[in-house]
Amino acid sequence: MQIQDSVFIVSGGASGLGEATVRALHAAGGKLVIADVGVEKGEALAAELGDRVAFIKTDITSEADGQAAVDLAVSRFGGLQGLINCAGVGPAWKVLGKEGPHPLDAFVRTVNINLVGAFNMVRLAAAAMAKGEAGADGERGVIVNTASVAAFEGQVGQAAYAASKAGVVGMTLPIARELARSGI
Repeated sequence: MQIQDSVFIVSGGASGLGEATVRALHAAGGKLVIADVGVEKGEALAAELGDRVAFIKTDITSEADGQAAVDLAVSRFGGLQGLINCAGVGPAWKVLGKEGPHPLDAFVRTVNINLVGAFNMVRLAAAAMAKGEAGADGERGVIVNTASVAAFEGQVGQAAYAASKAGVVGMTLPIARELARSGI
C-alpha cells in the first residue's frame, strides 16, 4: 500500500496505539480520519496535525456512526484506501471475583466493541474501498485488524478481552480471502 496521499480511517485513533498509527501514517503522507469516542483528544490531534486529518466522533458499534466516518473520508478526501481498527477496551474481571460473578454486561460490552465494532467498520470500509479505482496492481485498499496475544494466551481476568480478540483473529483470514477478489 502506498501511504502517500492515500486515505485511512483509524478507529480508536485519538489515543494509544491508534494515535501512534495516525501519527505514523500522517508522517508518511497519508490523509486520515480519526474515528473515536474521545472527542477532546481526537479534535486536539486533528488540529495539531492539520488539514490532512479530520476527526469524527464514532461509536464503532453503531452502523450510523461507522457509516458517517466512511462518508467523511470519501467526501473530504475523495475516497478510502485503508482502515486500521485500533478501537477497543480491555476490562479486567475475574469470572468469580471478590464482588461475585463477572458482570455479563461487561462481557457483552467488550465483545461488542472489540469484535462486533471491528466487523462493523470492516464491512462499511470495504464497501467504500470496493467502489474505488484500482491501482496498477489491482489494489483498492487495505484493512488491518488489531488483535492481541491474549487471543491465544489470555491471562486471569481477561476472559472477555481474550474472547473478543480471538474473534478478531478468527474473522480476519476469511474476510481477507473474500475481499482479495476486490483488491482489498
